[in-house]
Amino acid sequence: MKAIAVIPARLASTRLSRKMLREIAGQPLIGRVYEAVKSSPLLDDVIIATDSDEIVGVCRHNGWKAQLTAGSHRSGTERVHEISQLVAADIYLNVQGDEPLIRLEHIAALLDVMEDPNVEVGTLKTLAQAADINSPNAVKVVTDRTGRALYFSRATIPYDREATNPSFFKHLGFYAYRKSALNRFVEFHESPLENTERLEQLRFLENGIPIYVRETPFDTVGVDTEQDLGRVEAILRAAKKAV
Repeated sequence: MKAIAVIPARLASTRLSRKMLREIAGQPLIGRVYEAVKSSPLLDDVIIATDSDEIVGVCRHNGWKAQLTAGSHRSGTERVHEISQLVAADIYLNVQGDEPLIRLEHIAALLDVMEDPNVEVGTLKTLAQAADINSPNAVKVVTDRTGRALYFSRATIPYDREATNPSFFKHLGFYAYRKSALNRFVEFHESPLENTERLEQLRFLENGIPIYVRETPFDTVGVDTEQDLGRVEAILRAAKKAV
């Protein structure tokens, strides 16, 4: 399969101003994500998709491949769709630009899900840490026995009514799509559950497009706040010292 990774990157962000260009361990956040993804031998190309001329300029200065995309997109998936109209591939990966701890194993797991030609959309989950179970900032997912997503929510799902201590799974914001799924996604209006939870993947589920979820033991820390930035920087510096 020809697979390319697209990294949607907006400069405007509500909780952490200009976060894509914030420095983390000596490098802009978007560059750290790009270079981590680019290191995968399983990908044919990696493209930063942004609506910011400033981000494009920083990328070109550093040799990171970037494409200016429409400012009207309301989700990363819509931005990936625009790239899919410009670059031919069998599989398009959506890697959030605020996920600097992405690993080669995440990319391999996503592509493994897509080995099944019947799967149109794939994503990842990991066992939720205690701090994430009740946090609305950590999206949870429940699946059926085949790995097909039943629902994603910022709420704690499943609800542990009888105190049976079930396993809770955190959704990781990495996706793999076939072009057919991307084409259908942009044809649909924003769905009611998508608007309620502010989770774009619910548009697929509400319109009958299954999402298959692969479990990974490798958690990540998305950068949404100053605290996240400090936490990730500490992790990266500790990893560098350990080498």
